[in-house]
Amino acid sequence: MEVIDAIILGIIQGLTEFLPVSSSGHLELGKAILGDNSIPEESLLFTVVLHFATALSTLVVFRKDVFDIIKGLFQFKWNEETEFSLKIIISMIPAALVGFFLEDFMEVFFDGAIVIVGIMLIVTAFLLYLADMAKTTEKGVTFKGAFIIGLAQMVAMLPGISRSGATISTAVLLGVDKSKSARFSFLMVVPLIIGKVAKDLLGGEISFESSQMTAMGAGFAAAFIAGLAACTWMIKIVRQSKLSYFALYCLIVGLIAIAWSIWG
Repeated sequence: MEVIDAIILGIIQGLTEFLPVSSSGHLELGKAILGDNSIPEESLLFTVVLHFATALSTLVVFRKDVFDIIKGLFQFKWNEETEFSLKIIISMIPAALVGFFLEDFMEVFFDGAIVIVGIMLIVTAFLLYLADMAKTTEKGVTFKGAFIIGLAQMVAMLPGISRSGATISTAVLLGVDKSKSARFSFLMVVPLIIGKVAKDLLGGEISFESSQMTAMGAGFAAAFIAGLAACTWMIKIVRQSKLSYFALYCLIVGLIAIAWSIWG
């Protein structure tokens, strides 16, 4: 893999992991544009590296929240931090079950299926538009809401459905405060990413060559820096109710992807 390709894909991953435009969908589009030969099968490690970079950027942005949660858990009593952690665990269940039992089935959707990416981007656009029209509230995430948001995260495993867009939109449509929706959305994915990274590293399916080190490092740095910027930016965007801009973007890119797959 060329260093410049690694940097481009790292920036795509870092931005789209947090901005509601589907990181998986854009990575598939990026692979199609750069050419399949530039992203060989053995580059599963590169995907792991990019996801770890974005998880790390999330922890940096929400370091105070993460520290408060850990501190609260070590009090070994029922408190706000314990309740929030339990909600995070509940939200992880649907996606974790699909990832554990249906991973091979899900991989079918990540095989250059640009039409599916386009359709799912249009679905994302619709969700973002609905969320942008929702009334502002001050409610938090309930246990039932955490599970429903988790279902949205499960659906977002399809390429083209934005994970952040789907989970934030679902939370907002459930009446959750927009800032709290963004905070919950970004924190709920960190354990899943770390779990997926550990599974891939321990699964023995990853090949690595020393010649890849420079490209891997460049991709990691690009994804981490872009993730820091996008995560911080996204919190402000959700708070200011500007998701409709991304809805329009997803609609346009979705239509272009469908046209590309038909006539390109």
